[in-house]
Amino acid sequence: MTHYVYTFGGGAVSDDPRAKDKTITGGKGANLAEMASIGLPVPPGFTITTEMCVKYLAEGANFDDQLRADVASALTHIERTVGKKFGDPADPLLVSVRSGARVSMPGMMDTVLNLGLNDETVEGLAAVSGDERFAWDSYRRFIQMYSDVVLGLDHGLFEEALEIAKEDNGYSADIELTAGDWKTLVAQYKSIAQSELGEPFPMDVNDQLWGAIAAVFGSWDSERAKIYRRLNGIPGGWGTAVNIQAMVFGNMGETSATGVAFTRDPATGEKVYYGEYLINAQGEDVVAGIRTPQYLTKAAKDAAGAQLPSMEESMPDAYGELARVFDLLENHYRDMQDIEFTVQQGKLWMLQTRTGKRTAKAALKMAVEMVAEGLIDEADAVRRIDPMALDQLLHPTLDPDAPRDVLTVGLPASPGAASGAVVFDADTAEQLAERGEAVILVRVETSPEDIHGMHAAKGILTARGGMTSHAAVVARGMGRPCVSGASALSIDRKTKIATISGTELKEGDVITLDGATGEVMKGAVPTIEPELVGDFATLMEWADKKRRMRVRTNAETPADCRIARQFGAEGIGLCRTEHMFFDAARISSVREMILADDEAGRRKALTKLLPEQRSDFKGIFTEMAGLPVTIRLLDPPLHEFLPHADEEFAELAEITGYGVDHLKRRANELHEFNPMLGHRGCRLGITFPEIYEMQVRAIFEAACEVADESGDAPVPEVMIPLVATRRELEILRVLVDRVALQVFGEKGRTLEYLVGTMIELPRAALMADAIAEEGEFFSFGTNDLTQTTLGVSRDDAARFLTPYVDKGIYPRDPFVSLDIEGVGQLVELAVERGRKTRPDIKLGICGEHGGDPASIAFCERTGLDYVSASPYRVPIARLAAAQASLAE
Repeated sequence: MTHYVYTFGGGAVSDDPRAKDKTITGGKGANLAEMASIGLPVPPGFTITTEMCVKYLAEGANFDDQLRADVASALTHIERTVGKKFGDPADPLLVSVRSGARVSMPGMMDTVLNLGLNDETVEGLAAVSGDERFAWDSYRRFIQMYSDVVLGLDHGLFEEALEIAKEDNGYSADIELTAGDWKTLVAQYKSIAQSELGEPFPMDVNDQLWGAIAAVFGSWDSERAKIYRRLNGIPGGWGTAVNIQAMVFGNMGETSATGVAFTRDPATGEKVYYGEYLINAQGEDVVAGIRTPQYLTKAAKDAAGAQLPSMEESMPDAYGELARVFDLLENHYRDMQDIEFTVQQGKLWMLQTRTGKRTAKAALKMAVEMVAEGLIDEADAVRRIDPMALDQLLHPTLDPDAPRDVLTVGLPASPGAASGAVVFDADTAEQLAERGEAVILVRVETSPEDIHGMHAAKGILTARGGMTSHAAVVARGMGRPCVSGASALSIDRKTKIATISGTELKEGDVITLDGATGEVMKGAVPTIEPELVGDFATLMEWADKKRRMRVRTNAETPADCRIARQFGAEGIGLCRTEHMFFDAARISSVREMILADDEAGRRKALTKLLPEQRSDFKGIFTEMAGLPVTIRLLDPPLHEFLPHADEEFAELAEITGYGVDHLKRRANELHEFNPMLGHRGCRLGITFPEIYEMQVRAIFEAACEVADESGDAPVPEVMIPLVATRRELEILRVLVDRVALQVFGEKGRTLEYLVGTMIELPRAALMADAIAEEGEFFSFGTNDLTQTTLGVSRDDAARFLTPYVDKGIYPRDPFVSLDIEGVGQLVELAVERGRKTRPDIKLGICGEHGGDPASIAFCERTGLDYVSASPYRVPIARLAAAQASLAE
C-alpha cells in the first residue's frame, strides 16, 4: 500500500527511503527528516506527500478516510513528543502547516502558522506560557493568515485594522501593542471575517487543520505558482507536499527570535555566515519583509562603518549553536544552505534547510572555492551551476566612473544594475515590458502575487524588507538587481507618487538601481561590458574539459562574431544572409532586383550587391579565421523586402526608371497568402538561381581573400535552406560547386568547404537518407521545424501558448524548449537515416533551442556534433553541453 504520510522528529526514523526522497516528501519534508535523523533540534511533525497533492487535485479536492486516519495517527506522534494535545483548552498543541515542493519555490505557495488557536485555546496558551500578550499576538496572526490563505479574504482588510489600532494608540511598531490591544484587535478581526464570509471564523481545530491542508495543496495551482513554474520550467504534475509541525515561538519575548540564514553570502559567494533575525517575532515577519530585521554577525556595519546590532552580540549562546549547525549542514549537504530557525526562550530550533538560491557570481565563487576546499570535485562544480544563471554575468554593469545622482542607499539585496521607468504595480510592469519598455518595479514590499511583474521588470526597489525578504530571494533567483529596505522611500498609492529623500518620482520617471551597493539613482547611468575572468574562466575551463559537443554561434556581423569568440564560440552555426539585405545602404538594390521583370534586370541589380555581400562575408571570415562558418543562402520570401509607403515606391522609381504604378503592380504579383510556406528558401534558388550564384561567389571570393591575407583559411559551409527533396539539394549543390570552381580558378587557389542543408521540414527529416546523398552536413533549424511539425506559427502562438503550458498540453513553450516528444522524434529519425547514408555527416542545431539547456541535453543524447546559439548564450551552451555530457 502506498504511504502518503511520514513522521519525523521525536525519535521517529523511517526505514522507508521514500521518507527522504524529495520527489515524494518535497525538499522541505525530506530535509526535515534528514536533519532530525542526524540529531539536530527539529520540532516533531509529519509530511503528506506530493503524490497525495496530485491525487487530491485530480480527484476533485477530496480527502479519503485512510488519509484522515493516517493524519490523526501522525498528529498523535507530535502530541506524544511534545506532551500537549491538539485542541486542548488547558495546554494546546499548535502546529504550522507549510508547503514543500521538490524544488524551492520561495513564497509561491501557502503557509499557516499558529493553527489550533480559538477562543478557548488562546486562554490556555496564555496561562501555560505565562505571557498573555504572546498568546493574543499569536491568535491575531493566526486569524489574519488563515483568513488570507484558507478563506480567501483580502489581507489588506486586516492590515488596515492593525494600522488604525497603532495610529489610535500612538504606536509606530507592532511590538508596542499590549495584550489588551491584541484582544481588541482579535475581536475586530473575527468581525471582519464574519462580515466578509457571512459566517463565523472557524473555531473547530480539526476543521482548521483540514482547511489549511486543502489550501496548501490548492496553492500549487495558484496563479503565482503557475507563473513561477512556467518561468523556471517546473512541471505542473509534480505537486507539493504539506508539512505539519509542532509550533515553536519566536514571539515569546526578548529571549525569543526568528531568522533566515545562509551558510555563505548568497549575493557574493563569500564564505561568511549571512542572514537576519528579529527578536520577539515569527518567521513571516522576516520572510515577508514586514519589519526590517537585524543582522546575525558582529561583522555587519552601517554606511558610516559603525557596528550594527547583531544576534551574535544579543544572543551569544543561541548564535554559537547556530554557527555549529551551519558548518554541520554545509558539510553534510556539500552545498550552501538556506536555513530558517527559531529561538524560543533561548533554545534553538531548526525549521528548514534547503540548497540556497544564489546569484550567478556567487554560484561560481562557491563552486570554485568548494573544489579548492575538497568539498566537491570539478565535475560536481560543473553540474552545480544553472547554465541560464550565467545570463546574469554576460551583460553590462554600471560604469564606475559615470556620475551618479544618488537618492538613497538601501540594502544590496541582489546584485546587478538596471535603469528603467518607475512603476508601482506588477500588472503595469508586465504591460509596459511587453511593449519593450524597461521598468523598475517600486513597492513598499513585494508579495508572491507580484511574481509576474518582478519577472517583467529590469530591477526591483522596496521600502521595507531585508536581505532575505521575498523581494530579495526571488530577485536573486531571477537574476534581477534588487535594492530592499530603502527606508527613505515612501509611496502614495492614491497619487502614484514616490518620494525618496525629498525627491518626487512619478510613474514613468527613470531611475537606476545598483544591486551590488544598494544605491538608488535618479536618471539612467551608463554601463560597461563585463570581464569574464576569474571564477567564470575557471569553471568554463572545467566545463570545456567535460563536454563532447562543440559550441558555435548564430551571428551575421563582425561585432557579433567578436563577442561570440570572446565567449568561446568555436565557429558559426548560422549566418542569416537576409539580415544583410535589409541594410539601408543596399535595400534599394535588393528591391530593384526583386521587382525586375526578367533575369537580365535581376543580374544588373545583383552586380551592385556582390561587393556589399563580399565585404560582409570578409568581415565575418576575418573574425572567424580558421573556424567553420555556416552561411545560409537567402531564405525569406521576397515580399519581405518590398516597399510599403508611396514615398518608398517613388524613390525606387527614380532608381530603376520604372513607373510607380508598374512597381506597385509587380509588388502585388509577388504577394503571398501564406509566405512562411511559400516562395522562399531553396525555392528561390531553383527559380532565380542568379541570386544564389551572387551569394556563393561573394562567399568564396571573401574566403579566398581572407586566406591570402591572414594565412588562416576559414572553412565555409554553404547551407541550402528549406530543402524538402534530394533533387532540390542536388540542383543547388551543382550550382555551388560550379561557382566555387570558377572563383578558385580566378584566385589561383582552393579552399576546403562543405555543402549541406537546414532540416526544417518534416519531409526533409523523413527523407534524410536520400538528402544525405547530396548533403555533407545537416543543421536542424528547429524554429521552423517546430512550426511546420506543430502547425503553429511562432509569431502568433503567444496568444494561446501560455494557457496551453498552464493546462499541461505542452510541458514548456515549444519555441523556447524543444518539443522532444514530437519534433524530437523527427530529429532522431533524421540523424539515424542521415548517418546510415553518410556515416561522417556533420550534424548540428541552429534554432533558438541551441541555447536552451534542456534542448542541449537532448542534442547530446541524440549524438549531434554541435549546437549553435546567439553570442550571449554561447557560455550557457558550453556549460549545458558539459552537464549533458556528464549526465550521459
